[in-house]
Amino acid sequence: MKQPLLELENLRVAFGGKEVVHGVSLSIAPGEKLALVGESGSGKSVTALSMLRLVHNAHITGAARLASAQAGRAPTDLLQATERELLGIRGRDIAMVFQEPMTALNPVYTIGDQIAEVLQLKHGVSTKQAWDGAVAALAATGIPEPARRAATYPHQLSGGQRQRALIAMALACRPRLLLADEPTTALDVTLRQQILDLLTELQRQNGMAVLLITHDLNLVRRFADRVAVMENGHLVEQGSVETVFGDPQHPYTRRLIDSRPKRDVQPVRGGAGPVMRASGLKVSYPVPLAGFRGWFRRGAFVAVHGAEFSIPAGGTLGIVGESGSGKSTMALAALGLVTHEGQLEVVGQQWGPDVARNRAIRRLVQVVFQDPFSSLSPRMTVEEIVGEGLLVHEPGLGMAQRREQVRRTLDEVGLNETQFPGLLGRYPHEFSGGQRQRLAIARALIVQPQVLVLDEPTSALDVTIQQQVLKLLQRLQRERGLSYLLITHDVDVIRAMAHQVLVMKDGHVVEAGSVEQVLEQPREDYTRILVAAAG
Repeated sequence: MKQPLLELENLRVAFGGKEVVHGVSLSIAPGEKLALVGESGSGKSVTALSMLRLVHNAHITGAARLASAQAGRAPTDLLQATERELLGIRGRDIAMVFQEPMTALNPVYTIGDQIAEVLQLKHGVSTKQAWDGAVAALAATGIPEPARRAATYPHQLSGGQRQRALIAMALACRPRLLLADEPTTALDVTLRQQILDLLTELQRQNGMAVLLITHDLNLVRRFADRVAVMENGHLVEQGSVETVFGDPQHPYTRRLIDSRPKRDVQPVRGGAGPVMRASGLKVSYPVPLAGFRGWFRRGAFVAVHGAEFSIPAGGTLGIVGESGSGKSTMALAALGLVTHEGQLEVVGQQWGPDVARNRAIRRLVQVVFQDPFSSLSPRMTVEEIVGEGLLVHEPGLGMAQRREQVRRTLDEVGLNETQFPGLLGRYPHEFSGGQRQRLAIARALIVQPQVLVLDEPTSALDVTIQQQVLKLLQRLQRERGLSYLLITHDVDVIRAMAHQVLVMKDGHVVEAGSVEQVLEQPREDYTRILVAAAG
């Protein structure tokens, strides 16, 4: 039997005396693709970081044996290695790709400088050789014009290009093992597929092993050879992808596999009038013109070109597309937050310059944002957050009446003081991601809107929590007759929630129709690519 490249034996990690990783044992062979799967808090990232001793203030026991690159030499136990030995291993033998490239890359250095620094530190090459190596590493990841991109800063690249740059940096020294921690979570569905294909090709070319850390089961199906499942710091199941997905043994594994969004929406009643309608909707942003012309006038970037849609009472319109397609700009226009041309009506009323009139419309259309942690004020209590809309739209309510409405709305989204004693006086950081999203939904519902704009409402959540939030939104739609404008790049969420679909690309609506028609029988190549990439 071939010797493992890396072998973990009884790995335990504790913080302040509390153990968070409980005796994990697994191995990865040379050239193998292993996926470590679990929800947030399962311990998968801590397990990976502990191998390289990158977790601060942690007590780590067990063994993490890395096979020597030289035949006949004994493996190195990474947990017993000196810091000097680890400096030689990190980046050269084991490299890491992090989840969010914008925070992993240094914003004040060019991409080329950051990759070149790795080559100089690990191989001691000259400045010119390091720069040429950086350009070559970028070229290997398929970035167009690699020499020019090497001279750019992280903020000047798209999300997919930043992730490719991070992969180029990790692979510059041709490591034997790549730790990829949620490398595609922040990317669009087609970009996810591109990064997945890239990792597969580079893994094949370099013969390296890959440990993929993820909660995306579709990603695991398409990429990995074997899968290991973690729950609450325990390794509960491992085996080949075919075995684990085809015949899962542990209840947690079965729950993960069954957590794909399920459709549970009622058909729209015949004759239901539109609560939101757009015709010839165009949104432009001013941009400077090049040269001397920019001294006298400004140009315009058109983010949405003449879109048309109609949302009936109790219906859901899903807008799907990649970053930059214009779908979020469409949501801002629906909320009256950007100026637009053409017609856009909310329950027969149009956004305009009259602030008082807009306030009345604003009560009818509310929004739930992508990341509840950043959209909820950390300084406000639950009562203040949820009840804030009543201060604006029902200023005549007394404190007791307002508090009663807050309690009733929180109960409607599944939060009550039986579960959370002192609920109204708590702060957002005291809740999980799914619970915070329920707070965001309650904040939107309390003013009795007719339309909710859902901007990627589940993309920041784990798969099982995503399923719970979607079930909540489906139930609220049935009980309240709500209409949804659903913005997402997740085709599975569209399939589970929407009645009608708009597919957007570069500001244009390229395809529109019922969810069955668009997703099952797409006419456009772009739509087919989106559906295929979703798995």
